[in-house]
Amino acid sequence: MLLGMAANDPARVTLVVGDEELLADRAVGEVIAACRAADSGAEVHDLVGSKVEPGELTRLSSPSLFGGGTVVVIRSAQDLVKDVVTEIVSYTAHPAEDTVLVLAHAGGAKGKALADGVKKAGAHVVTVTKLTKPAERLAFIRTEMKRAGRSIGADAAAALLDAVGNDLRELAAACNQLAFDTPGKTIDEAAVARYHRGQAEVSGFTVADSAVEGRLGDALEQLRWALATGTAPVLLVSALAGSLRSLAKVGGAPRNLRGGQLASHLGMPPWKIDRTRKQLNGWGPEGIARALQAVAAADAQVKGGGADPAYALEHMIQTVVASRTGR
Repeated sequence: MLLGMAANDPARVTLVVGDEELLADRAVGEVIAACRAADSGAEVHDLVGSKVEPGELTRLSSPSLFGGGTVVVIRSAQDLVKDVVTEIVSYTAHPAEDTVLVLAHAGGAKGKALADGVKKAGAHVVTVTKLTKPAERLAFIRTEMKRAGRSIGADAAAALLDAVGNDLRELAAACNQLAFDTPGKTIDEAAVARYHRGQAEVSGFTVADSAVEGRLGDALEQLRWALATGTAPVLLVSALAGSLRSLAKVGGAPRNLRGGQLASHLGMPPWKIDRTRKQLNGWGPEGIARALQAVAAADAQVKGGGADPAYALEHMIQTVVASRTGR
């Protein structure tokens, strides 16, 4: 039970603040993993802030007749309604013994009352800072390689950044695949060049676009062709995850923001916002959430949790297309 957690185990309430999605997701994941290490039977409830109703946290944190601990994760906590914010702030001051609450907040002015309230009530705070400078992204690449038990030269890291771009999820996926595919302790510039020449023939984003637009036949055909020409499964999963997160960001953006203000708020170029708006047709928040769950499951399978990555990817695409509104 979580009741018996050691002093260095997760706090009863953790607030993850920041809009760098990959780092925020990892921070949340680390808390969940630590809870499951303390209690393998811990039940995890993964919620979206705009959907949490008053009294829901109280219900989920109530002791179970069957014992065991509970982990409640609330993502996009800045979207919680006022009554739920009041409930959570009050709860943080006196959290349940067998429950760990994790709040993921994008930062900024929206939902500031929640962030300030739970901080004051004693929540543990984890801040994830957006990486805006090339030097920070290069340091991220080096850290990713170190996580994989590898190292990468300065020129190779710069070449990888130029080839992949600034999105941390894409960078992490590329680092993971390079570490898996490249022999030797250190990854050099030649290895990066070889890898990305091969990947230039096919794009995971083509598969992702077909899937989020509901073109199942096209998406499956492109997926099979991509796999046949050597595209790494992890990159295909990452591309689809990125497209779905873009849908969620644009779909949840304030309606009063336009042009440059919206681009600045979302951290996305205007052309990508326009394209994502067109792809939003047929999607709702619940469908996006279901699709993201399918992508997360496929991600685990292609990284060793499943016996057949190709089947996992096809099932992922079928679930994503079926998650669009009206399907």
